[in-house]
Amino acid sequence: MKKAKDYIIFPLDVSSVKTAKQYVETLSESVGMFKIGLELFIRSGPDIIDFIKTSGAAEVFLDLKLHDIPATVSRAMQIIANLGIKFSTVHCGETSRMLEAAVKGGKDKVGVLGVTVLTSILNEDLESAGFRKKYYDDLSRLVIKRAAMAKQAGCKGIVCSALEVKMIKETFGQDFIAVTPGIRPGWGAHGKNDQRRVTTPARAIENGSDYLVIRRPIRDAKNPKDAADRIAEEIETVL
Repeated sequence: MKKAKDYIIFPLDVSSVKTAKQYVETLSESVGMFKIGLELFIRSGPDIIDFIKTSGAAEVFLDLKLHDIPATVSRAMQIIANLGIKFSTVHCGETSRMLEAAVKGGKDKVGVLGVTVLTSILNEDLESAGFRKKYYDDLSRLVIKRAAMAKQAGCKGIVCSALEVKMIKETFGQDFIAVTPGIRPGWGAHGKNDQRRVTTPARAIENGSDYLVIRRPIRDAKNPKDAADRIAEEIETVL
């Protein structure tokens, strides 16, 4: 049975492999998964994945947000599929062919997640980027459109704001996984950052989120492990 801590994904968005390993050692029993992004993967390569897998029960989410021609994405995902990880990401870009190529390359060895709209994006950003009025007037329409592309292509789920999760679950079903960044407990870090569409852990779970990406409230705490445990306690209240 899924425990409260298993909902928590801690992103290793740090500047050194040494720091990443310190967080893994500290949090491996308090979170369900570690997310590896571009910066850390470029520095460490697959070695950090091996370190996580030998440090405890936490799983690995490789968040490289692939976005290229279908053939290149397929070949990249074939390599990723052999790393023994839980999830990997691909952008819901211009066509569904890239998503289909990612799923084909994953060969059911890795859960492919489509990135819908980054949590840093606001309506005016879509307008300035040239999107149609119906999308920048109501950003959720674009999320739904891209989620539909991901679902049709065979993706296991998507990455989206927790503000859109309830709508995603109602439209595509409970089995379609929703991973949500932009999570801030009421007591957590609320300083200047680039994520604007945010909500609390409890609200995100109530809306249907399957996994919560939580960085600053844990990273910036005096005791990161205690912060992660406190978040798990909050999640427990709504399970």
